[in-house]
Amino acid sequence: MRIAIAQIEAIKGDIEKNIENHFKWIKQAIQNKADMVVFPELSLSGYEPDLAESLATNQDDTRLDEMQSLSDKNRITIGVGLPTRKEKDIFVSMIIFQPYKERITYSKQYLYPPEKSIFTAGKNPLVLNIETEVISPAICYETSNKAHCEYASQHNATIYIASVLSSIGGIDTELKKLADIAKNKNMLTFMANYVGKSGGYECAGKSSVWNEKGELIGQLGDKEEGLIIFDTKSKEIITATNT
Repeated sequence: MRIAIAQIEAIKGDIEKNIENHFKWIKQAIQNKADMVVFPELSLSGYEPDLAESLATNQDDTRLDEMQSLSDKNRITIGVGLPTRKEKDIFVSMIIFQPYKERITYSKQYLYPPEKSIFTAGKNPLVLNIETEVISPAICYETSNKAHCEYASQHNATIYIASVLSSIGGIDTELKKLADIAKNKNMLTFMANYVGKSGGYECAGKSSVWNEKGELIGQLGDKEEGLIIFDTKSKEIITATNT
């Protein structure tokens, strides 16, 4: 299985323009024969909690239909970030597109404390069975809560994919935390992060892949958009960037 993580710079609050940028990287992942591609936290809006109420939508938003079409035609699973709404509640969500299947909304279960005044915690723990792998998606602060990776381990996850916003000040802690999860839970682990600015943060990039021993086996830089792709069979690492 080939898994891609996308490192992007988001345009604040502009879902339509961010969708176009996502298409670019999804198509790049398809060209590299990826079976799955995952983007950073709230990737379609940028990490903008103050705008979440006005931007919140749901998995059936017609603006997302072309992503489903790309998934269907190319047999690729796609994970993108978006604020979602259910009645009065707003969630930090990942919309997951799978070929010829109903879309899945996975909502962040463990909120970063400042998020609690805006967002509601999700209550839908999830692992995905894709080919021979069991994949656990994580959204940013969830990597700090042991219950999240424990659930993944208890449900036999072989791959842990963290969709994050990590700032320049927080990146070293984030990288160590994910390396420890990979090692302690014996899971191939990925992190998809932003570059540029989002939510008032200077984002650190360095989207990464660790093997089951917690060893860093691939990493992007701190400035450029790009993809990092890992082949679970051949152990090959492929990178693609704008530069």
